[in-house]
Amino acid sequence: MAGGDVGGGGGSHKKRGKKKAKKRVSIRIDMTPMVDVAFLLLTFFMLTTVFRKPNVLELNFPPDKDATVKMDEKNLLTIRVDDQMNLYWNIGFELPHKLTFADLRKFLKEKRTENPKFVVLIKIDRKSKYHAMVDIVDELNLAGLGKYAFSPMTDIDKKEMSKATI
Repeated sequence: MAGGDVGGGGGSHKKRGKKKAKKRVSIRIDMTPMVDVAFLLLTFFMLTTVFRKPNVLELNFPPDKDATVKMDEKNLLTIRVDDQMNLYWNIGFELPHKLTFADLRKFLKEKRTENPKFVVLIKIDRKSKYHAMVDIVDELNLAGLGKYAFSPMTDIDKKEMSKATI
């Protein structure tokens, strides 16, 4: 641990009338226990830490924000989410139909078997919850519909959703 080394003794020089010189005390601190604790903590954290890649959602954005893509309307499946977390879907320019989150996976699998070339356009209201987007993307990946795009919801979309059939 720590030890004190009291020096002393070299000769017997006595001078009269002068005070005795104080003996020097050297201190030696043993660092071995601190190093042991440091390595113990290091090995503890190395053995208890879980090494895995973080789960992230990869999004690819077009290089040009004004880019337009033309496609056939029968290959476009649009899913809209309003601020109350209600889902609406339509193919092409037909009227939207209401859908629940519970039926989303079954619905997407059915649509994939009908047309595997579907590109899904996701429009989410700004007031809706973030996890709605993540849940929809997860369901699309589970259903095998890997081509999807995001678009901002406009007032026209809100009018279309008000015309929705059940």
